[in-house]
Amino acid sequence: MVDKTDLERSPNPVDIHVGARVRTFRKQLSVSQEKLAEDLGLTFQQVQKYERGANRISASKLYEIACSLRRPIIDFFDGLPDPIAGRAGGLSEPGGAQFVNELLMTPEGMALAELFPKIKRPRVRKRVLDLVRALVEEEEAGEGSD
Repeated sequence: MVDKTDLERSPNPVDIHVGARVRTFRKQLSVSQEKLAEDLGLTFQQVQKYERGANRISASKLYEIACSLRRPIIDFFDGLPDPIAGRAGGLSEPGGAQFVNELLMTPEGMALAELFPKIKRPRVRKRVLDLVRALVEEEEAGEGSD
């Protein structure tokens, strides 16, 4: 049985998504957590907590972050389901906020996310995807054999 206090402590998927977007936009501009924190009058630890979704970002602080990172506020919510259209395309589905967050919270995932769109030839992009699929299949087939 899940303890109610555990549920209260888990980050909200929207907070995780918005935090991951902060991290993405910050890294795209090559801005350090320290520099962003300085711009916002925070500690870099607070920026880390925002990026992980551990702490919620208030509306006024999100506005300040958007100004600092030179992004429209709507960009921080891009990829979330439309609340007017209903709950289709939820956060736990592949491509949802949790999956995106897991990818972007690793240095390799961040690099892959930044570099992959730069591959212009569709055939090459498909080959990269095929390679990654083959590596995952090999990893899954060989689990526990290291």
